Amino acid sequence: MTRRINAAAHGALALCLLSAASPAAAADAAKLDGANTAWMLTSTALVLFMTLPGLALFYGGLVRAKNVLSVLMQCFSIACAATLLWVLFGYSLAFGDGGAANGFWGGFGKSFLAGIGVGTLRGSIPETVFAMFQLTFAIITPALVVGAYAERVRFSGMLLFSTLWLIVVYFPVAHWVWGDGWLQKLGVMDFAGGLVVHLNAGIAALVCALFLGRRRGFPETPMPPHNMTMAVTGACMLWVGWFGFNAGSALAADGAAGMAMLVTHIGAATGSLAWMLCEWLRYGKPSVLGIVTGMVAGLGTITPASGFVGPLGALVIGGAAGVVCFTATNVMKRVMHVDDSLDVMPVHGVGGILGTLLTGVFAAQALGGAGYADGMTMGGQVLVQLGGVLAVGAWSGVLTLVLLKICDAVTGMRLGREDETEGLDTVLHNEKGYIL
Repeated sequence: MTRRINAAAHGALALCLLSAASPAAAADAAKLDGANTAWMLTSTALVLFMTLPGLALFYGGLVRAKNVLSVLMQCFSIACAATLLWVLFGYSLAFGDGGAANGFWGGFGKSFLAGIGVGTLRGSIPETVFAMFQLTFAIITPALVVGAYAERVRFSGMLLFSTLWLIVVYFPVAHWVWGDGWLQKLGVMDFAGGLVVHLNAGIAALVCALFLGRRRGFPETPMPPHNMTMAVTGACMLWVGWFGFNAGSALAADGAAGMAMLVTHIGAATGSLAWMLCEWLRYGKPSVLGIVTGMVAGLGTITPASGFVGPLGALVIGGAAGVVCFTATNVMKRVMHVDDSLDVMPVHGVGGILGTLLTGVFAAQALGGAGYADGMTMGGQVLVQLGGVLAVGAWSGVLTLVLLKICDAVTGMRLGREDETEGLDTVLHNEKGYIL
């Protein structure tokens, strides 16, 4: 017993001396929250899991067998390229202090992740964890755009376009909305990426689809998914990973994260059933492709609202997502004949718009939401949300078109007829997804 008391006394004395010798370190240690850090590490892994392997398998299963490896390669290479850009200057542009111009971009002060060390904090978590978490959003956004030009784009053109698009489009928009930029200061509410991720990617996808033109044979030739089992597996991974996407955006293991997770799940389930019922009534049979696409629509639509609305809002938003995105997909494919190969704009883009606007409605405390900023009314918030939609949509649309023209001139974007007919796997990568 005496030895234990003496050991405890010596330990307490050493701790006091250490604290006195390094008050700054003690202060930092007091601010670091282990529970928050553990949750954010988990969320970061979940969001990366959404792209690799979730989105890669989902998209890979939806294309034809001769193009499956090309889609997997595109998602994988984007993850690598986005990571290098993030380290070089992407994190700085999105979350740095841009000085006098900080409403529009973050500047280069944090290039090469300068000033970020083991003990550097962002709120109550290490800044390393915050930077890595935000990187996973930068990875998945251009990967979503892949679905628009699947089965007909050159790999070199895709890689150049994705790189430039991150620099010119994604990083500034992330700063505007999340990096204390001008839209955030106006009061735009986007908890986890309705504007930054889904609308941004959806508009870019629409421009890409129109610029590149239709796949050979579309819409006359049926182009069904080659492996629905793979697609559903990827979709299930997206659903699970999305809990990190939305609940992780609370940046803490708290009640806001819990509510975000709950409403995310409600939105996904409601979107799935709403889409399935629409398809059932319209075509006489519910399809597996329909129910998983409705899930993605529900998830994308609840994303901007996830930290601001309650269960009632999630039910309405998820249901609206299933109906509206189903209608948008049918109009684009069957009426307008726009070949957005994997429906990025009608699912993610339309879902992002719908969710962003409905956030301004269901964030109201009377409807179970978290409420608005001081002095803001429902009508005022909806107008602010609409302003965010218009600003991000215009920025993404115009600059995506400019970048496509540049990339087309440098590398060429569209494959030739014979190469597209043979398949991207063989032509671009000299490989096949299946050896029979």
